[in-house]
Amino acid sequence: MDWPTGLLGFAAGLLISVATAPVGVSGAVFLLPVQVSVLGVPSPAVTPTNLLYNVVAGPGALLRHHRSGGLRGPLTRLLVLGTVPGVVVGAVIRVFAVPGPSVFRLLIAVLLLPLGGWLCLRTLHRAARTAAAREPSEVSPRTITRLAMAVGVAGGIYGIGGGSLLGPILVGRGMPVAKVAPAALAATFVTSVVGAGTYALLSLTTTGDIAPYWSLGLACGLGGLCGGYLGARLQPRLPETVLRLLLGVLALGIGGLYAIQIAR
Repeated sequence: MDWPTGLLGFAAGLLISVATAPVGVSGAVFLLPVQVSVLGVPSPAVTPTNLLYNVVAGPGALLRHHRSGGLRGPLTRLLVLGTVPGVVVGAVIRVFAVPGPSVFRLLIAVLLLPLGGWLCLRTLHRAARTAAAREPSEVSPRTITRLAMAVGVAGGIYGIGGGSLLGPILVGRGMPVAKVAPAALAATFVTSVVGAGTYALLSLTTTGDIAPYWSLGLACGLGGLCGGYLGARLQPRLPETVLRLLLGVLALGIGGLYAIQIAR
């Protein structure tokens, strides 16, 4: 990795994590297309490189949430218990079942387009309802764990740790961002550690670009480390509706870009 590439990775990690950390998203979901299309990381090595980003970037926002007490409570434990086994299964599927770049682009589009639409529609619908009608529906611990396991599998395939998908889903169900964001980021960090380790082990027995690009992942992660801390500090000061809509539009834009590439 040369210096311009490293600086570009650092800047991308910084800017993305500042915008996404306040709502419990690590930023890896948006960094991945940058790694594929701009930084030239091949598939499937881009997935463990993205997980490495989460490992390095995660402590920034988590440190801030720990100081404010946001990591306490059962939600963090439930999300971690579900996503950890799921991300291992997802990593195995990613290496042995979906190694091709065309299939990978299809997965990006299939995951990001519904996620972006979900964020935008739920945010607009939530803003239009009265405060009395916005009471969150109760989600059982068993349902949360099962959902976390399913998202963990998708996260292991996509390289986002799992929590980045769980955060928008739970917030869309009516749970407050201040409660979901720390738990989702903690689940992303833990599952990314497990996922990156799984890919490293698989690279010892499988040929191809499976091991992470260590230097680039570290550069992006250091940017995310700084940006995540700043984003967590900004959470109480930024309008929640604007952030949700921004994330939704970004997801729709990136997913649509890859859908167009597949159609060509």
